[in-house]
Parts: sequence; structure tokens; C-alpha cells
Amino acid sequence: MAHIYKTLFPSATTTPRWIIFAIDVAICTFSFVFATLLRFNFFNSEAYNIALFYPLPLVLAIRIVFIRYFRIYAGIIRYTSLQDGIRLFYTVSFSSILMAVIDILYFKFSPTHTQIIPLSVIIIDYLGSLILMTAFRLSVKLMFMRANQPDKNIVLNYAIFGAGDAGMVAKQKLEQHSNVKVEKKVVAFFDDDSSKTFKYIDNITIYNFDSDFENIIQKLNITELIISPQHLSTSRRQEIIEKCLELEINIRNVPPVERWINGELSYNQLKQVRIEDLIERDTIVLDKGAIAQQLFQKTILITGAAGSIGSEMAHQILKNFNPLKLILVDKSEIRLYDLDHELSTNYKLNYKNSIELVIGDITNEARMRNVFETYAPNIVYHAAAYKHVPLMEDNPSEAIWVNVAGTKLIADIAVEYGVEKFVMISTDKAVNPTNVMGASKRIAEIYVQSLNTHLSLDATNIHHTKFITTRFGNVLESSGSVIPKFRKQIEQGGPITVTHPDITRYFMTIPEACQLVLEAGNMGNGGEIYIFDMGQSIKIYDLARKMLKLSGLKVGKDIQIVFTGLRPGEKLKEELLADQETTMPTYHPKIMIAKVRTYDFVWSKTQVDVLIALYSGQNKDLIVGKMKEIVPEFLSQNSVFEELDFKQKTKS
Repeated sequence: MAHIYKTLFPSATTTPRWIIFAIDVAICTFSFVFATLLRFNFFNSEAYNIALFYPLPLVLAIRIVFIRYFRIYAGIIRYTSLQDGIRLFYTVSFSSILMAVIDILYFKFSPTHTQIIPLSVIIIDYLGSLILMTAFRLSVKLMFMRANQPDKNIVLNYAIFGAGDAGMVAKQKLEQHSNVKVEKKVVAFFDDDSSKTFKYIDNITIYNFDSDFENIIQKLNITELIISPQHLSTSRRQEIIEKCLELEINIRNVPPVERWINGELSYNQLKQVRIEDLIERDTIVLDKGAIAQQLFQKTILITGAAGSIGSEMAHQILKNFNPLKLILVDKSEIRLYDLDHELSTNYKLNYKNSIELVIGDITNEARMRNVFETYAPNIVYHAAAYKHVPLMEDNPSEAIWVNVAGTKLIADIAVEYGVEKFVMISTDKAVNPTNVMGASKRIAEIYVQSLNTHLSLDATNIHHTKFITTRFGNVLESSGSVIPKFRKQIEQGGPITVTHPDITRYFMTIPEACQLVLEAGNMGNGGEIYIFDMGQSIKIYDLARKMLKLSGLKVGKDIQIVFTGLRPGEKLKEELLADQETTMPTYHPKIMIAKVRTYDFVWSKTQVDVLIALYSGQNKDLIVGKMKEIVPEFLSQNSVFEELDFKQKTKS
């Protein structure tokens, strides 16, 4: 049949609008004649009274006016969409309503009190016109789809989890999508609702996922599962994905309805499941009211604003909390430019009045003083830092210059200019640090915490700056993190490099981390170190294997996983609390307060000043030795600085 359709409807041409217009008018004519004949009974001689068809010109005139107004003839029929259907509905409905109004007015004001058109004819004509004009468009669209489908000799069997509306839409889009010599066929539905089990939807059996999945997958030779429910919990979605990975079944997701294009799902939106879907957790419930009260119409400064955390903080604050002004500070020109483009695209209303982009280094005192003096921020989120462990192990002077001296400078200026809250973003690597980066962040924590204690002891300064620290582990998709690295290695054909078969890490998404930072910043009264519930630690080797499976590849056959050895300063397992630390709960189940050792401010300031003074000498051993003196639990691993620990141990 395909060649017949191609002959009747060549895909390279578009039917002229006047032909579509003429067909619509012909349909309206037929519908009115049919409605009149039906109303007066086809076999009744009265049905063939020519006077009954006198209103036809009026009917057509009204229909034509609305056809031209809504331009239903202007769309390309083979691409008929939901929007075209809505315009068609308006055309027929409004024109029929106008006919009814004219008919009622004529009946009321004419001397004979007669109708131009019987109301029953108008109703039948309305239904006939709507059905026939819709059927015409859908039949043409179907013909073109059939005409452009090549002959197929491969059948791929699919299953859909979720026997609901989204599942049916996914089925239609999947089976409509043509692919050279490949037929995509949905052969099974799965659902958690036991009342649907072994019932049918579109003549396809619905099975229970937990009890029937493995058996049906093998029996029907299913190669791919589409997950369609819109309100499926994250944990349940992950269970389904894990099961599919175990059986080597490909998985796709139906996106949320709000991301459908013009209310319609596109086949291209059925995206492959990503590794983030296996790590993501259920949506965090924030006390948005309390956060909004703190941030509403405030001037907020974010350092490191163009980084992964800083940029997401900017997005969330602009989207949800209506600040007076957002000051975005970063030393990277290109990344700040990219952030400006993102924000201006997403938040067009009053964007230029709400945002200030500041290119500047947090270690530049003159520049930072100018920023605070010019904009007088109420709240500071300090995200700027060097964070990559091996690089900082090779460059300890830069670690202390940015992570310690930069933090100290911003904190001191914040106090001087009366900032209300200063939220420092730290890392789990500050706990029992084994590397320069983690130790530098721990020293920064010590300084701001002792500074807060010092300020709180001053009875004359009731409204002093409150310093709050937040700690969390690795965030997905941050620059230099393991997942983008693995994804790039897979794209390049491998190998995937993992440092150690037993290495584990905590992960959370960037939005989740930023939401918890906002919540912790809101609840903090000063001096706290908040740690976040990072969930279960994940074995990096397992992460690599799952990423390969999600890409349809096999370990050892398509791509190798190679172990390269731990990098300088790298731990096998990361911690969120030091050995002697404990935690206290907060009202938020995913945020806890760490009970840590306190430090005297005069001592910590003196020690930090001495450490910073070592920067000019650029002597790595002296710098790292001083860091170990300030943070005695800092014991280097896989690093040249292990020798310093050995010397210290020998000396003691």
C-alpha cells in the first residue's frame, strides 16, 4: 500500500491552501445536507423538499467567515497537531453558535415565528462538520505516515511501565516513529496497580512488574522499557532501572508533561535513562516561606558564582526568593558571561535591575572592598574555592591563598560592612583531611567558626555577622567530577579509568546541594557546621559499570575499565564527620549539626596569618608543615607530604 499512498500524496509537495479550503467547504455542504435529510427521515417525501435547503448559503457563509478567521486551511495537513485541532473546534463551535443565535432571533422577531433552520439540524450539522473535518485531517496525516514508512523487516519489542495516559501517549509516539527497516512495537504494559493486572489496554496485556517482569521480558523478547508515570517516586524508578540493567534491557523516560512541546509528546523526548537517575533522591521539602522571608528584597552576594554550586544558587534564588539584588562574583570572564546568558534567558523580567556581574578575585582586597562598599550585601554565600585534590596537592600555596586567605579576607570584610549572614560552603574532604585541599578548607572552617565565637562574646555587638558552614560530598556534573569524565571516556571509546576497585564516594545533585545550603543558611544562628545526609556511599567501579550498561555497552567486550592507582591525597572512603565529632539533629531530616572542637580566635587568627605569610616563599614543605600544625588530624595519603608526617612522628 505504501506506493499507492506515495502516488496520491507525494511527500515532497504541499497541497495548495485553496484546495484544503475547498474541501472544508465541501465537507460543510455535505454535512448540512446530510443533517437535513437525517432530521426529516431519508424515506419521507418531505426530506426532499427543496425549500429545506434554502438556508445552505447562509450556513456556508458563516462557516467560511470562521474558517478564514481561524485559518484552519493554512496548516500543513500531514503535520496536523493538537493546536490545529483546537482551532478546528473553535471554528465549528463558534459558527454553529452564531447560526443558533440567528435562528433564535429570527424565530422571535419574525411575524410568522418560524425558524430558518431547525435547531436539531444545527446540532447534527455541528457534530457532522466537526467529525468529518477532523477525520479528513487525521486520515491524510495517517496516509502520509504510511507513505513515508519504508518496508520493515526488523521488529523491536518494547514494554511500557505505567498503564495510564502518559503510557498510551508514549506507545503512540513510539509506534508512529519510523526507522529504516525497523518496526517498533509495544507488546506489554507493566504497572504497580494490582487492579490492572491481566487487563488490557489497546489490546495489550497489563502485567504486574514485581512478579511478572523477568518472565515476560524473556517470553516476548522485549529489548527496551519505557518508564511513563509522571508521579513515580525516585526510589521506585531506581528499582525499575536497576532491574532493567540486571536483565540488560534498555530504558527510556517519558519527561514531565510540562516539558512536552505544545502539549504533545515527541518521540525525541523519550530520553535514555542517565546515571543521575540512579543517584538522584526524592525531592527535598524546603521551608520556602522561612527562606523567602530571609532573602526577600535583600542584597545577596555569591562568590564563585560561575561555578557549579554558585550558578545553581543564583538560579534558585532568582526563581524562588525575589531578592532586591544578586551580586555574582567570579574571576572567570567566560563562565560569568555564560551564566549571564543563562540567567537573562530564564529570568527576563527586570533582569538587569536584579543582577550585578562582578569579575574579580576574592584574594584581591581592593576589588572586594569596592564590591562590599558599592553594593552593601546583606547575605553572602561563599562558594569560591579551589577544590580539585591532585592539583592542590601539587600547588599547596594556591590552596592556602584562595581557600584560606580568600575566605579570611571575605569574612573580615563581611564583618566590617555589617553583613547579616555569611554561609561558607565547605567539603567532606575537610574531615580527617588526607590532602592539601581538604586541610585548607578545614583551616577556613576553623577561622570563620572562631571568628563567629569571638563576635558573639562581644556584648556590645548584638547584630554581628553570623557565620555558618555547610559540608557535603561530591556533586554530580560539577566540573572535573567523575561522571562527566566517564561520559567523555565512553564517547571516545574508552578505556574508563578508575583509581581503585574499592574506592567509594558520596554523591548528591547540584540542585539538592544548593537547596540544603539555602535551608541551612536560613536555620543557622552562627557558629554551626552543618552536614548533609549524603545517602549511601557509591562504589566508583559500580558507577562505571552502570554507565556502560546504560550506554548499551559491555565491560571487557566493548570498553575496558582500567585501574590507575589512587591519586595524590586521595582517600579510599570519604567521611562527613571526624572521629571525635558527633552530630545533633535539626528540624530538617537531611541536615545535621556537627559538634566539633572549638578554637580560640586569637590563636586561629595568628596561625592563619603565619600560614598566609608563607605564601610569598612558595616553599611547599613549609606551607604543608604549617597546615599540619594547625590541623593535627591532617595525615597525607599517596602524597610526597607523607614524609612530613613521618618526620613529625619520629620527632615526637
